[in-house]
Amino acid sequence: MKCFKCDSQAILRIKRHKATLCETHLVEHLQNQMIKAIKKFKMLPPNEKVIVAISGGKDSLALWDMLLDRGYKADAFYIDLGIDEYSKTSMEKAQSFAEKVSGNLYTISLPKLYNTGIKEISRNNPRSACSACGLIKRYIMNIFAKYGNYHAVATGHNLDDEASSLLGNTLRWQTGYLSRQSPSMPSNNGLAKKIKPLCRLAEKETAAYCITKNIDYILEECPMAQGASSFDYKEVLNNLELKSPGTKDQFYLDFLRTAQPYFKSNKQDITLVKCPTCGEPTSQDRDCSFCRQMKSNQLDPLKVKEEISGFFK
Repeated sequence: MKCFKCDSQAILRIKRHKATLCETHLVEHLQNQMIKAIKKFKMLPPNEKVIVAISGGKDSLALWDMLLDRGYKADAFYIDLGIDEYSKTSMEKAQSFAEKVSGNLYTISLPKLYNTGIKEISRNNPRSACSACGLIKRYIMNIFAKYGNYHAVATGHNLDDEASSLLGNTLRWQTGYLSRQSPSMPSNNGLAKKIKPLCRLAEKETAAYCITKNIDYILEECPMAQGASSFDYKEVLNNLELKSPGTKDQFYLDFLRTAQPYFKSNKQDITLVKCPTCGEPTSQDRDCSFCRQMKSNQLDPLKVKEEISGFFK
């Protein structure tokens, strides 16, 4: 199998693009796909700072690498959630990569701040542990963007992630989520802009990128995500993709082009106010969800802001 650009030995075939690519042109192609998404969805001006939320996994590390390669001012942060050996290994991968690229990496640790981890903190959450984890991550993202004066927070969500999320939201007709399902969410009344530059790249493509660029990443899935419905949605979409290459791409990108504007135009406006405890935006007339989550565990929610603000003094 030859590279369609240079006749060198190809290492990956991307059926939906009708492309077979060698190592050099694979890296170029995937980075170009990222740049195409950034420009198409007006994610990030070239001269603005961005901070990447990294987990030690392939997608977030590939994203940070691509942004740095293409000249963006990209720092990163890692959240140690205290998930036993998984967090230890993923943090090592994140730190090792930061050293390799001489990148600026900030680390915030729940066990160091609170002497406990996400498993214990999530026990008082009426929803799932993943819900509590997402709540804490979103709060921390916002604080980093605020105190670091970043234009946006970038996450490593890929095409598979976005298409499976869209499938789940459509099956349940979660119109609120559908109105917000965009690879570029603008800043709003104190909430940071959030972007997903890898939304055009499939999961196997980011894996191939990491292998090609010798990026060492954690292979294991988060143990707390076992049984998540997103895995079932991905399996359904993978089967469809095998039969009809380009299904995920068409499903997700056509939604953004044709249906998402409709849901967005019909969404209900939400008034944001300041949380009485931490001062961050909330839609409720009481403590924000993060502060209530921490207080339900007799933990001081302000420690997170104090820790992150200290990075930028």
